[in-house]
Amino acid sequence: MKIILGEKIGMTQVFNSEGKAEAATVVRTEPMVITHVKTVEKDGYGAIQVGTKEKKEKNLKKPQKGHLKDLGNFGWLREFRVSEDKIANYKPGDKIEISTFSEGDKITISAISKGKGFQGVVKRHGFGGGRRSHGQKHSEREAGSIGGGGRAGGRVVKGMRMAGRMGSDRVTFRNLRIIGVNQEENYVLVSGAIPGRRGTKVEIVGQK
Repeated sequence: MKIILGEKIGMTQVFNSEGKAEAATVVRTEPMVITHVKTVEKDGYGAIQVGTKEKKEKNLKKPQKGHLKDLGNFGWLREFRVSEDKIANYKPGDKIEISTFSEGDKITISAISKGKGFQGVVKRHGFGGGRRSHGQKHSEREAGSIGGGGRAGGRVVKGMRMAGRMGSDRVTFRNLRIIGVNQEENYVLVSGAIPGRRGTKVEIVGQK
């Protein structure tokens, strides 16, 4: 299984073999260390926990120090599911580097999207708003009716699209493609855009 944790740096463009410009996102990665292995017999499922991004020892709590032992002081810890037949291939202390990926690999990326605060229905859900005529004054971007006697007995039904907090959600993009790998400087180029602002933690998993 191909996995790596990284940090979104920003966007750029590259020229492919046909000379066409292609949008790309730069993700900086760091070597990961397997800190814990979970098995079906002991934990009920197979998974590996990986750590990266060195952190000062004074900023680690005692339970974290006991859990990590002498493997390192990591600021990022993530868990990835592994099939039962492959869990024996992983051991605590093993390193996972960006060299496991190569140009052309299809990947799935997960990250926290940009937070946009409290937004109305036009921006949040794409509503068209009211008409700009017939005496309307302040209702161009209003949501309109949310209930009434003809709908659910006058109650507001669950799932009604309304104004509210937008963004800051875990978002997953599938079928992206790696268009460049730089092992010396530990970064990859991913086709297109990915969720999050600059500095967002990114999970990259290779697709079969």
